[in-house]
Amino acid sequence: MTNNIGKIKKTQGLSQEDSDHQSAESGGLIVASNDDLLTEILLRLPVSSILRFKSVSKHWLWLLSDRSFTIRFDKFSKSPGIFAGDMYVPFDVEDRSPPPPPFSSLDFFHSDPYGIKIIQSCNGLLLCCSDQVPDCARRYYVFNPTTKQSAIIPLVPGGLAVRQTIRFMGLAFHQTDCVHYKVICIRALKPVGQLFQIRIYSSDTRKWKISIKSFSVRNPTFREGVYWNGAFHWVPPSLQDYLYFKIDVQQLQSVALPVEMTAFELHTMYIGESRGHLHLIGRTYRRSYSLHLNVYEMLSDHSGWFLKYQLELHELVRAFPGMINPFGYTFKVVDLVRGEKDEDTFLVLAVPSGQLMTSLITYNVVHDSSSFKEIFSSHFYEGSPTFHRYTETLTSF
Repeated sequence: MTNNIGKIKKTQGLSQEDSDHQSAESGGLIVASNDDLLTEILLRLPVSSILRFKSVSKHWLWLLSDRSFTIRFDKFSKSPGIFAGDMYVPFDVEDRSPPPPPFSSLDFFHSDPYGIKIIQSCNGLLLCCSDQVPDCARRYYVFNPTTKQSAIIPLVPGGLAVRQTIRFMGLAFHQTDCVHYKVICIRALKPVGQLFQIRIYSSDTRKWKISIKSFSVRNPTFREGVYWNGAFHWVPPSLQDYLYFKIDVQQLQSVALPVEMTAFELHTMYIGESRGHLHLIGRTYRRSYSLHLNVYEMLSDHSGWFLKYQLELHELVRAFPGMINPFGYTFKVVDLVRGEKDEDTFLVLAVPSGQLMTSLITYNVVHDSSSFKEIFSSHFYEGSPTFHRYTETLTSF
């Protein structure tokens, strides 16, 4: 009985600070021993912390590397910025402690003597290739700027004669419906003509295979491409049906452009995916309407488009009069980034801002027309660079 009383008195004699310390330790033990609770906390941390915490213990490494965690993190992750060429520009320029750039240089393969450039961004992975060389001499790479993991894509089989006929290379990847990334290659079967072939490289088999032996396209222009909802999509030529390639069944299919794009002679300024939505942005050829943009969204079954937003950019011209040219207005739609809510959704535009300068502007699609801000301005070297979104992903391949 005496010993018990002594223990009780000792406990009662603890200071508030000691008591709080014991409570904190107990709380920490509870969190550390409960994977579900720990996961909910870790999911909300910056990606830099996630990567650092992988070295805490073998258990944390297993937990943070598990596919289910990676998928959930990707749903929480955001698009914090964009690459202008290989220059990184964060969207939130007002952040007092912005995260460091995802990489300092694209020369992750020093064996490529020509340097490397980005040609596509797809759900956190970048497709890159050799820079300033003929198409037939290019090497292709897949790079995750978040984890710094990279891989070399084997050359398309068939030697130089085949590689000289490559007209397009694109990347398909998604954590749920295309876990093993694929590279889509379109090559011409004749030097001049409308007959083409599709080949696919899979990171699962690490081999190229012929998917569609031949297909014909009227007035082919395989330009920018984007992967969405199990299919690879291309920017459609003006006033032609929209073409996409369904990867699971390996079929080319088409869907008509929005009625307004043909009726009012709209041409495509942008196609891209954000937060599981595919967007197409059209602008009319007519000068009086050239500051009017229609933003369309594709139905999930690929059956057609609906009008999502209509935008007028007149306020932008008042702030950037360098957009005015003798034939209308000069600007480029770089990206459309969906937010958790519509009011958080914004366009990224490149506009001339005087003295051979180009500015990047974020433009809110819901708020009033003056809701825009300049996030970057520079003398872009050797003309206009290509722009590619940066999305954080923990995926490994």
